[in-house]
Amino acid sequence: MPELSPEWERLVNIVFLLATGAVAWHGITYRDAEGEQDWVRLLFGCIALTFFFLVLFSDVLGVVRFQ
Repeated sequence: MPELSPEWERLVNIVFLLATGAVAWHGITYRDAEGEQDWVRLLFGCIALTFFFLVLFSDVLGVVRFQ
């Protein structure tokens, strides 16, 4: 896989955080007409939130390092 310059890597990380954050927000806060939560949206929202925090803490903030 080709290496990205630091500017492009930062841009890709920001776009990824925006996308996964939006999916997580929608999936976790969604309610239907009766006020019930859909378990599939909740599941994918939690998965998106996991990836959001993984990229945020490892790639953007550099708090966690995986080897």
